[in-house]
Amino acid sequence: MIADRLNRLARKVPAAVLYVLGLVQALWLFYLGATGGLGVEPIKALEHELGEIALQLIIAGLCITPLRRFAGINLLKFRRALGLMAFFFVTLHLLVWLVLDVQIPALIWADILKRPYITVGMLAFALMIPLAMTSNGWSVRRLGARWRKLHRLTYAVAVLGGIHFLWLVKGFQMEPILYLAAIVQLLALRVRPVRRKQAA
Repeated sequence: MIADRLNRLARKVPAAVLYVLGLVQALWLFYLGATGGLGVEPIKALEHELGEIALQLIIAGLCITPLRRFAGINLLKFRRALGLMAFFFVTLHLLVWLVLDVQIPALIWADILKRPYITVGMLAFALMIPLAMTSNGWSVRRLGARWRKLHRLTYAVAVLGGIHFLWLVKGFQMEPILYLAAIVQLLALRVRPVRRKQAA
């Protein structure tokens, strides 16, 4: 079966591969930005690419539970790496905006307060901080059942990230709509239907 083959392959691939690939991708994007490979507005393009990769990684993390539940494909070992790499790319996305784009602290706070898509994006980033800080074995053991409850913030992060992308673009574009639709669908798949008690 395809699921069995994929599971065997997943067992052979270490999760550290995702960290290496993510780092290489980030370095490549910065290289393109520095050498003119991202067009006439490299900073804006770099911001967009980093943010979009982060959203893709978040969506990939949301896919893991439905894949295991409905297709029998177990990629659970990669979920932590996907989450941490998503946080890594979101942090780079934010730093490019802060350091290379806006630069002036007063304008930064003004943008956060006045532009809804930036407000939503900053809220998503703030929620990701405790998730990243507790994405380790020690926190899992220390927090116990509370760890699962805390990491349900991932759902809110995903929705906020999708809304941030949707509000960011100008005019009607299908790409952010498809991202948000995918997030909503993946979250809907996680809802277990309540079984009605059968009459005796």
